[in-house]
Amino acid sequence: MKKVLFLVVAFSASFAMAQDLPSNPEPGKCYVRCTTPDVYVNESTTITTNPSYKILKTIPATFKTVTERVLVREEEKVLTVVPAKWGTETVTYVSKGGGNSLQVIPASFSPSTQTLEIKPAYAQWELGVAAPDCESGNPDDCRYWCYKGYPAQFETVSTQVLANDASTTSSPLGSKNGSYTKSVLISPATVVEKIIPAEYREITKTVLDKDAYTVEEIVPAKTTTLTKEVLKEKGGLTTWKEVECALVEYQALPINWDSGSATLTAEARNLIDNRLLPVLAQNPGVKVELASHTDSQGGAASNQDLSERRAKAVADYLITKGVNSSLLVANGYGETKLLNRCKDGVSCTAREHAANRRTQFRLINN
Repeated sequence: MKKVLFLVVAFSASFAMAQDLPSNPEPGKCYVRCTTPDVYVNESTTITTNPSYKILKTIPATFKTVTERVLVREEEKVLTVVPAKWGTETVTYVSKGGGNSLQVIPASFSPSTQTLEIKPAYAQWELGVAAPDCESGNPDDCRYWCYKGYPAQFETVSTQVLANDASTTSSPLGSKNGSYTKSVLISPATVVEKIIPAEYREITKTVLDKDAYTVEEIVPAKTTTLTKEVLKEKGGLTTWKEVECALVEYQALPINWDSGSATLTAEARNLIDNRLLPVLAQNPGVKVELASHTDSQGGAASNQDLSERRAKAVADYLITKGVNSSLLVANGYGETKLLNRCKDGVSCTAREHAANRRTQFRLINN
């Protein structure tokens, strides 16, 4: 870290050039050298710290008890045979069959006649004789034709006709009867069927109600949002800036830290907003040191760690307010820069120890 220069007009121009000091300084003014920083902007980015995944839960099978009626003996039939019943019957029959004797009566005839037409009636044209007063020299001119009819011719023949055809007359012949005794069925044999019903009984058994299954549960991904600095404008130019001389010396930032804690309270954040942020706004591009100290109570190593964490807490808060991290120097000094005699082994009052527990800031050179 370079010390702030208190410049007076007595410095020569050549000395100023050799030390890279500001030209034309004014007496009683204080300056700090600023290297124009890289300009960063804060961007928020969300990253997945734990991916989404499935949790499978096995739900065991469930069972239930049921009562069931079961067959223990089949239905059956018992068959009883009832024998047939018989009786006797006298049957009459023809031992000698009767018949008839036949006498033939021959056919008889009667005389008769039958007239037959042997030549049918007919008519024909016939040429007559010449007329006596015919004046023609041709004898055929005076002749005439006549259509002359002739009767049919018949002949009568003697015949016989059947008076009675041949026939018979019968004379009955007597028959003889006989008899015999036979067994007859009064009622046939039968089978009587008797049903013996089936037998049942109730049993109790355990059956599957619902089989085992798996329930899927989705555990959502876990994310965290981080703020990262992204280069917006490249710096690197060296300039001198006039500042209040008081600001190059340590200025108190009276934060009341909780014992052993490096967490900023709402009161502490309000103090930084009102006390430190205006100084940084009035001196853009100037680097600031954030210094934190402890008293000598407790171990030196733990005091050193605590002071560093407190200084860093202030720096982290300023970054959230838009201050470029390259302009912040967070230093923890532990118990190395006590303001009084209260070092290890020295008995001091609470008020004396409290004087050493402090947080400060000052403007410094880049």
